[in-house]
Amino acid sequence: MTVRSGRSRLRALLGMLTVRSVAGQVFLLQVVIVILLVAAGITALVFNAQSDGDREAQRRALAVAETFANAPGMEAALKSPDPSAVLQPRAEAARKAAGVDLITVTNTEGVRYTNPYPELIGKKFTGPIEPVLKGATVIEHFEGPPGPYVRATVPVHAPDGTVIGLVAAAVRLERVSGVVEEQFPLLLGVAAGVLLLATVGTALVTGRLRRQTHGLGPEEMTRMYEHHDAVLHAVREGVLILDEDRRILLVNDEARRLLGLPAEVEGRTVDELDLDPHTARLLADGRVANDEVYRVGQRLLAVNQRTTDQAGGPPGTVATIRDSTELEALSGRVDVARERLRLLYDAGEEIGTTLDVVRTCEELTGFAAARFADYATVDLVEAVLRGEEPTTTGAAADMRRTAFSGPRDDTALFALGTTIRFLPSTALGAGIINGEGVIEPDLAAYGGWQQQSQSRARRLVAAGFHSMVAVPLRARGAVLGVAMFWRAERPQPFDEDDLSLAEELVARAAVSVDNARRYSREHTMAVTLQRSLLPRGLPEQNALEAAYRYRPAQAGLGGVGGDWYDIIPLPGSRVALVVGDVVGHGLHAAATMGRLRTAVYNFSTLDLPPDELLWHLDDLVARLDQEEADGTPESAGSAGSAGAVGVSGAEPGLVDQPEAGITGATCLIAIYDPATGACTMARAGHVLPLVVHPDGTAAFAAVPGGPPLGLGGLPFETLEVVLPEGSTLVLYTDGLVEDRDHDIDERLALLRDVLSGHGGRSPEETCDAVLAALVPEKPRDDIALLVGRTRLLSPSQVAEWAVPSDPSAVGDVRARVARTLTDWGLEEEAFTTELILSELVTNAIRYAVGPIRVRLIRDRALICEVSDHSSTSPHLRQAANTDEGGRGLFLVAQFADRWGTRYTTDGKVIWTEQPLSRDESPDG
Repeated sequence: MTVRSGRSRLRALLGMLTVRSVAGQVFLLQVVIVILLVAAGITALVFNAQSDGDREAQRRALAVAETFANAPGMEAALKSPDPSAVLQPRAEAARKAAGVDLITVTNTEGVRYTNPYPELIGKKFTGPIEPVLKGATVIEHFEGPPGPYVRATVPVHAPDGTVIGLVAAAVRLERVSGVVEEQFPLLLGVAAGVLLLATVGTALVTGRLRRQTHGLGPEEMTRMYEHHDAVLHAVREGVLILDEDRRILLVNDEARRLLGLPAEVEGRTVDELDLDPHTARLLADGRVANDEVYRVGQRLLAVNQRTTDQAGGPPGTVATIRDSTELEALSGRVDVARERLRLLYDAGEEIGTTLDVVRTCEELTGFAAARFADYATVDLVEAVLRGEEPTTTGAAADMRRTAFSGPRDDTALFALGTTIRFLPSTALGAGIINGEGVIEPDLAAYGGWQQQSQSRARRLVAAGFHSMVAVPLRARGAVLGVAMFWRAERPQPFDEDDLSLAEELVARAAVSVDNARRYSREHTMAVTLQRSLLPRGLPEQNALEAAYRYRPAQAGLGGVGGDWYDIIPLPGSRVALVVGDVVGHGLHAAATMGRLRTAVYNFSTLDLPPDELLWHLDDLVARLDQEEADGTPESAGSAGSAGAVGVSGAEPGLVDQPEAGITGATCLIAIYDPATGACTMARAGHVLPLVVHPDGTAAFAAVPGGPPLGLGGLPFETLEVVLPEGSTLVLYTDGLVEDRDHDIDERLALLRDVLSGHGGRSPEETCDAVLAALVPEKPRDDIALLVGRTRLLSPSQVAEWAVPSDPSAVGDVRARVARTLTDWGLEEEAFTTELILSELVTNAIRYAVGPIRVRLIRDRALICEVSDHSSTSPHLRQAANTDEGGRGLFLVAQFADRWGTRYTTDGKVIWTEQPLSRDESPDG
């Protein structure tokens, strides 16, 4: 008996916990909180187990790698004639015993001696080599079948401390990630127990809450009823409540008055009441009604009706009745006002959709002819069509008929393209001067409008034109033109309300026309500026076969931006490839791009490495930002005086949009040396370049990332690679790979796929293929693409030798120079070159330290280079007549076409260039 009673109470308790009750909602909320806490605990455990597994994998891989690297006999095995035969069995045995997935031994060049997959023995190791060769230990993650791995690479040291090999050990994370599965049963059991305990406790608490909320006393119930009755009979809206049998359960005083109901009406059906047929039918049907209007006697009643059982209430309906008699007189005016508001709203949607002056005028005439008049024309001041600022009034100025719309083209109206000057003596001419609209309700009365052209006026009236409205297009205090609306098909003449509507319509269109004019002016200026700042061709150089493409953003979508590219010849036949991007669009971005491009060109004359060049550029951008920040109030005031584009349809463009600073510029610099094939790259917030090798393999160059220009305080790092002859270096801006509809990784993969397998393409073909695959028809951002295919100087073009630090060696240098130039057929340059090199070598022997080397390069110019390990640069000075020395560098500057100093990691290089004729150069 007790068990049954307990079960019945539990069922009753759970039955009370419905979602509709407050108690039920509290119950569900508490259950959800408990479930979320349990889920959070599971998630935290999973992440913790994954972190522990990763650390365990790193520890195990590092321990195995170091143990095997320090194993006895490792040095002898690496120096044996066949290291793989000795080390492969040991590595496999150690791998199986240690429970790792990979033990690889390589030489210092990265060639594998051991691998679990024998076919990979003898091939290049894909992990990092350079840091390990310097004695560092590298731990990294990489993806491989069938999952992620942790790999530790350590050096193998000889007794004298030199690195003679590398050992890499890898562990798959699955081997050490099984801890969490062992804890799942216990965790789930605890979670289930907590959830069950919380459910039972919550059910008991919410059941008591439900009982307490229903404990209303008689006084509270009486007070609630009195309030309900007072509100019901005080409102100015009739209320009727009917049951499912269409009997009236409740009716307030307003409903009795509006429907003329008797005093005792409760309990009677609708059919027993003397109601008008339409209202009686609505109440009898019980259907849903929304503001249905019925005439009852002299009153106009708006009736709404809803069912009462929508939220679980008793079946029936409730009807509300509102007296709308006073609104009947205003309904006609409201309809007219609503129609005009709809017309103005539609005009805002259809006029000014583009930033084109003529197109905006055509949209105005087309809309007005269809919705407001029969014919419409727009005449604009000539200066506005050219994108120039109009005069302050626009009066007495030549206007050109720009747009026309109407059912017929063969009218007496002026044709498109006609130049018109409105007479100040006419009402229209005076209206243009004063900036006011003019209405001619009856053209046949010839009230003065015909003075503009009397013959055309008579023909217009004869063709049925009977009414006209003309409104000047005004924007920012200036008259841009005039819009004229004519009626010939519609019989109603224009009235004052139509004039007011036309003025509102034209005022909105005038803003769009002015924005389009200003945009056209600014866009033209920006395009002109940008074209003048970008390179107009490729410089002459032999280091690369180069090609470039530039695609500006579509006007109206983004406009002219700040992307740029450059190829800068450097001393020693080297060349610098530069690609940059200034965030933003418009004149500011284009001007900033020109400043940065000029700065890069000037800094390159200092012959700096890419990282130092970016450092100087970063400092310059920071100072420019500071200068602009200091001048913000003044610049902002001048920019804001013209106003900003802010109308419907005006797309973001180039019109008076002040920008604060230029932080956000990115840049990538690559310097290529055709004498050695070395390419040094550095980047500041820019996308990675891509290298296509002669065999068609395409890969992104792992240039260390640096911050965008202007942030300051962070260093830039370089990547130096040796490119085989025929390699293709692809530099680009982010507009090529960024797309709103695709992830950037997908676009980068697409770029790599387009270039893969085509190592023999020329730079021009590469540019065409990339643009065809990645550039949309209307790009939203600027795109700069620079492609260079590497060349190497032939050994016959370079002569290099070491010079002892002895003054007597200068004679040998002169002799070698003479022989080399004779072999090259440059005997005429021998005397000058001997003089230059003898002075440079003498200075190096006298003032420099370390080994001295001389290099001659025969390219478009004859290049002489003297390198040493001193960082002190010589300075040109004018020696006095009594000085015994100090004239050597002066003579060098006189005989050489150019000269300078280039600093290296271990010293400096003094270089000179002597011009060669086309017949004397190798490609002549």
